[in-house]
Amino acid sequence: MNTTLVVMAAGMGSRFGGLKQMEPIGPKGEVLLDFSVYDAKKAGFNKVVFIIKEEIEKDFKEIVGKKIEKLIDVDYVMQDMSILPEGRKKPFGTSHAILCCKDAVKEPFAVINADDYYGANAFYEIHNHLVNAKDFDFCMVAYELDKTLSENGTVARGICDVKDGYLKDVVERTKINSQGQFTEDEQSWTQLPMDSKVSMNLWGFTPALFGELEKEFDSFLKTADLQKDECLIPSMVDKLVKNCTATVKVYTNKDKWYGITYREDKEAVQAAIKEFCDQGLYN
Repeated sequence: MNTTLVVMAAGMGSRFGGLKQMEPIGPKGEVLLDFSVYDAKKAGFNKVVFIIKEEIEKDFKEIVGKKIEKLIDVDYVMQDMSILPEGRKKPFGTSHAILCCKDAVKEPFAVINADDYYGANAFYEIHNHLVNAKDFDFCMVAYELDKTLSENGTVARGICDVKDGYLKDVVERTKINSQGQFTEDEQSWTQLPMDSKVSMNLWGFTPALFGELEKEFDSFLKTADLQKDECLIPSMVDKLVKNCTATVKVYTNKDKWYGITYREDKEAVQAAIKEFCDQGLYN
């Protein structure tokens, strides 16, 4: 069965101060995406769809795309920025990003962030699920909270409630510090269990998702504050689970996740990737 890797690469990288998806990380100047696509292809994925913005298309294809096109079938989808209201520059969020690729994806697909490193095991788990998935038989790979935090500032994580291997609830916490404490008011902090299962936007879906995304995004446009609100995929999935439209199998990964939220995170990620390369994981 054909399976596609959908890569969300249209983000702004505001806290990082640049376009993280094109930042050299590997010993030979590789970006994090190079390693994710390598792992995904090895796991069985045979196509990649990049969701990008028109303004970065030329640079993205030159720095990232032309290398990956030699390894696997590649398609590009532009996230429609023309619908943004005047004054807003940030895209409408991950649900809108995925919806933009509905005409390019006709098979089961995984979704990842362009600027995250998930590890090879995660792609095997999600691919093995997708090849047997029914319409609303979704999945995700979760990581333990303490393996996803940054020493350099707060991060946003989807905190998952998992029962009998399936997602029951996901709550977005937008400001979690390096000790696993979150705040909603900048005054008080609440401790989360450090082994909490969290979403890092590694999802497995079927094309049945797109119809639900269209309905959700239409509702968002009618009811949201379009200057600041985002339409996020964890919230969308949470609704589908709670109204019994979909099930989401959760595969808990014990590996450490690596990503660059802040520019100061880069050095540690580079060191980890170099070690993986020295171990022969990427030849």
